[in-house]
Amino acid sequence: MADPTPVIDDLRVEGDELDALVADVSSDHWVLPTPAPRWTVAHQIAHLVWTDRSALLAVTDADAFRELVEKAITAPDSFVDDGAGEGARLPPRELLLRWRTGRARLEAALRSAPPGARFPWYGPPMSAASMATARLMETWAHGLDIADALGVTRPVTDRIRHIAWLGVRTRDFAFGVHGEPVPAEPFRVELTSPVGALWAYGPEGAPQRVTGPALDFCLLVTQRAHRADLGLHAEGPEADRWLDIAQAFAGPPGSGRPRKHKQQESGA
Repeated sequence: MADPTPVIDDLRVEGDELDALVADVSSDHWVLPTPAPRWTVAHQIAHLVWTDRSALLAVTDADAFRELVEKAITAPDSFVDDGAGEGARLPPRELLLRWRTGRARLEAALRSAPPGARFPWYGPPMSAASMATARLMETWAHGLDIADALGVTRPVTDRIRHIAWLGVRTRDFAFGVHGEPVPAEPFRVELTSPVGALWAYGPEGAPQRVTGPALDFCLLVTQRAHRADLGLHAEGPEADRWLDIAQAFAGPPGSGRPRKHKQQESGA
């Protein structure tokens, strides 16, 4: 049984750092477009408010969470955008206050969750550690979009180890959500951490392998960069296919981001 304390601690730091990035910007910055189509900085924070609230209900009120799931089923292509759009219409100060309040309530609920408890989600049920990991993943990914809009670069920290772990754990989900057979055998994933350490997952001798920088793997599984723009290498057809469809977040298949660095055509 995994102790959720380390990832909850890292979730708090991730949220606090993103909070510091947006806390003092002018209202004009809140309406800047981000890499997500039709989403401003305000949409990104509003989405975090919405998903934090969903996670809090999953941990504290399963019946209320099931009602959210039923609403999502009736509008699978729009419920995420609708939630972000509703929050984005709030004044920035009010939106920021809601995010801070929701983060604090979710953190308290995760820390007090009974050992071994599992909570419903839009994908498979989650433990407290897994729920905190998913929230850290979302906070980090949407924070990248916000930083891009504000023209700043956020430092890469070893907190992304949680996202890398989640990306590996969601391999079967990625295949399933695309309606494809789940590989029968585990893969070997070897990633180089931000400080040069090796993060390894799966049997050392597995024929299906993925190697490369941990940051690139996290960008891939959160669909913040196109595979062709990243330094990841796959050995084996199933591992190669995984890098095309990987996603660490629940819900239908994401559309991903367009390729930034297109190869020049022959003779150009």
